Amino acid sequence: MSSLRRMYRTVNPDEFPSRISITFHDDGADSTLVYEKTEWDIDGERKGLRYGENPDQPAALYRLVNGNLRVGDTETIQPGNSTASEPELLQSGKHPSKINITDADTAIGILRYFGDEPATVIVKHNNPCGVAIGETPAESYRRAYLADRIAAFGGVVALNKAVDKATAERIMESYSEVVVAPDFTPEAIERFRERKNLRVMRIRAMDRLSEVASRRIVDFHSLTDGGLVTQLSFEPKRLSESDLQPACVTHKGAEHRIERAPTDAERADMRFGWLVEAGVTSNSVIYVKDRATVAIGTGEQDRVGVAEIARDKAHRKLADRLAWVKHGKALNQIEDENTRREIDTEVRACRGGLAGSVMISDAFFPFRDGIDVGLHEGVSAVLQPGGSLRDWESIEACNEFGATMCFTGQRSFSH
Repeated sequence: MSSLRRMYRTVNPDEFPSRISITFHDDGADSTLVYEKTEWDIDGERKGLRYGENPDQPAALYRLVNGNLRVGDTETIQPGNSTASEPELLQSGKHPSKINITDADTAIGILRYFGDEPATVIVKHNNPCGVAIGETPAESYRRAYLADRIAAFGGVVALNKAVDKATAERIMESYSEVVVAPDFTPEAIERFRERKNLRVMRIRAMDRLSEVASRRIVDFHSLTDGGLVTQLSFEPKRLSESDLQPACVTHKGAEHRIERAPTDAERADMRFGWLVEAGVTSNSVIYVKDRATVAIGTGEQDRVGVAEIARDKAHRKLADRLAWVKHGKALNQIEDENTRREIDTEVRACRGGLAGSVMISDAFFPFRDGIDVGLHEGVSAVLQPGGSLRDWESIEACNEFGATMCFTGQRSFSH
């Protein structure tokens, strides 16, 4: 075995304590949060996380077991509602690492807003690469997977419904690191056993996700000097009918108003996309259609740049999807030039699947150039927080293309 491969098999001992506590002192009214380390029985030995973000970083996973905290008028989530911090490990091969847990948590953080509708979130490196709602868990998985099957390779698959045999069959058609769900049928577990290193995690509390969807937590961020930044976790708006009104602003005494109201389908995609957006690293722009992601642009420093990245991804991913669905091959495996030209023609005709999609931005567009990226691809609707001095330019841009736009009045940064 090479030294590089051995690196991934070398696990540093977990020497973190079994319990930790954090106390908030406020004029004598102390609040203490108590955490207990999560471990599993792995081949007869109690083990916690395999490692942290890298193999040479020891790590531990803790779940909240006691205490409560109120910050202002907000009461944080209470013990007994553990999800990603207390997974039941049904199958592991190799037990989870820190990245497996945090990716699962990112997926759960998005899933919690979708209620009873079957939904799938596939996460890679702490960002969703495919999110979709379907009539069945299997359909929701297929739609999420095909949104970006390349990025989904080796990712975390999370579903808000029990995984049955049909869904397991679809998941097993590709390579995943982790599958998370509230439950699994015996037939699904039997199918998963064919891949011994697949981590299968049951989190029964996912059945109660909607109950705690609006409850907040204290978010800790450690600084390089050992300091901490704390904040209450973000909660995206559940956009109502009254929230989704055509954008309107006044500039230099003149009113600028979107001329077309969004359709019911566009409103549904706006609501869906805004909840997905809350789980995407900023700066971000995503495109959604029929309550599935078309392309997700993440972590770029400028907004027009991330709009372009998501656009370009949409074209590339659709070409690969067509190759896979129609020919059973990845695009780079197709050597016949006529077949490749046919795929390219179809991708151009529907503009990478962006025609008729909804463009979602986590912050306002400082100039219309970002929105123009989507409009030139046939985007029919835009959802953004609003608040730019040049919102009127964005409104005029949408009107020029016959598109609609709504403001959320809420920024959705995630760092």
